Amino acid sequence: MPKLGAEPIRKAALIQATIACVGEARSLEVTVASIAKRAGMSSALAHHYFGSKEQIFLAAMRSILTGYGHEVRQALHDVNGAEPRLRAIVTGSFAPSSFRREAISAWLNFYVLAQKNAEARRLLGIYQRRLQSNLVFNLRPLVGGHAVAVARGLGALIDGVYIRAALVDGPSDREAAVGIIMEYLDRELEGHR
Repeated sequence: MPKLGAEPIRKAALIQATIACVGEARSLEVTVASIAKRAGMSSALAHHYFGSKEQIFLAAMRSILTGYGHEVRQALHDVNGAEPRLRAIVTGSFAPSSFRREAISAWLNFYVLAQKNAEARRLLGIYQRRLQSNLVFNLRPLVGGHAVAVARGLGALIDGVYIRAALVDGPSDREAAVGIIMEYLDRELEGHR
């Protein structure tokens, strides 16, 4: 007889194990058996909950994107004004929970997955459109008609800093990452004042 309420706990454990395994391997070349073992359960149970390795990856991707969204919303909480909100979005984009080795590696590998998986591509598209929309909304009062171009630059820098961080051995420097984006933002805002 199954334990009542165990499914969400087990699914969460599998998702966290997936992120850890992908981060450790630095690729999607991990097995369901290794993910399940790390989560403390059988691969049959992992398949029961998710159906396939691809579905486990997609669940892990949704979890990372949900965590990212939560971190950005937290950074924006009680922040008023366009420029402080822009800075909060940037800072929230590099929150400690998102900018840790296994999450960075997972982000990079999910971009790889999105090249061949329509659902992964859809999820990344949602993330990119939301980020662009939030940036444009807050840039418009500061740079007017240049808001879309500056937002594209900020989005590309955020993604680019994550890609570079994935290639670094050892821990990534969160403050340096935020600093790179803030320098760009400062130059763009100064050029439009």
